[in-house]
Amino acid sequence: MIDKLYTYLQYPFVQRALIVGVLIALCSSLLGVTLVLKRFSFIGDGLSHVAFGAMCVATVVGVSNNMLIILPVTILSAIFLLRGGKHVKIKGDAAIAMISVASMAFGYLIMTVCSTSSNLTGDVCTTLFGSMTILTLRVRSVWICFILSILVITVFILFYNKIFAVTFDEDFAVSAGTNADRYNLLLAVVIAVIIVLAMNLCGSLLVSALIIFPALSAMRIFHSFKSVTIFSAVLSVICAFSGMIISILTGTPVGSTIVAVDTGAFLICYLIGLIVRRD
Repeated sequence: MIDKLYTYLQYPFVQRALIVGVLIALCSSLLGVTLVLKRFSFIGDGLSHVAFGAMCVATVVGVSNNMLIILPVTILSAIFLLRGGKHVKIKGDAAIAMISVASMAFGYLIMTVCSTSSNLTGDVCTTLFGSMTILTLRVRSVWICFILSILVITVFILFYNKIFAVTFDEDFAVSAGTNADRYNLLLAVVIAVIIVLAMNLCGSLLVSALIIFPALSAMRIFHSFKSVTIFSAVLSVICAFSGMIISILTGTPVGSTIVAVDTGAFLICYLIGLIVRRD
């Protein structure tokens, strides 16, 4: 098994996949804590379905770089849900559910009616579950992911205190002089970028697991925002890396394998939390 793994690690496409997977896992975990605490855990599913619909349109239209359509559409949807949602009549989970279902249905309808692919079922399955997409990344895609990941991490570090304030008590943050709308807008943009990046790793249907599971696992053991964020980031990277290695060695779908590892990690953290609380 070790020899087989060593052989696989010599291939450039495997190296690229591992680098991108670790970066995506790190970025996802940073914002996952904020989403859980703000009661927006389900937004990952909603935005990933929007991204799926946008990807279907980009594929049918024949745009060579589908990121040009997917990213703006996802960002606009994130802004509507996180920033503008409180000013409209359709709020919270209802707005997320509406956008999620409509985007998924519209995307699949467009692909069914207009697609010229001979393997429509395979294309849809790959997009939804991230079968082996990350193992086929080109160098350009890796650089785009690297740049966007560095931007996400930089934004989180620079505005850590403001994100902390807006996450825990938005009203108090406003009374203290913080422009909550501005930072909610920033969060919306960053979350949209993470969703689009994570689709390459886990597919549309499994993206929210990559964002939420590490945060929930960390919260079973730690209680401070900083500790939860750090542990969530470390755990997310370990789970993503382990899941990808297992997937490469066994030939299982990358996204599903990573989510299975994340689930196992959550159960372990849950048991550790129970033991610690009893002591």
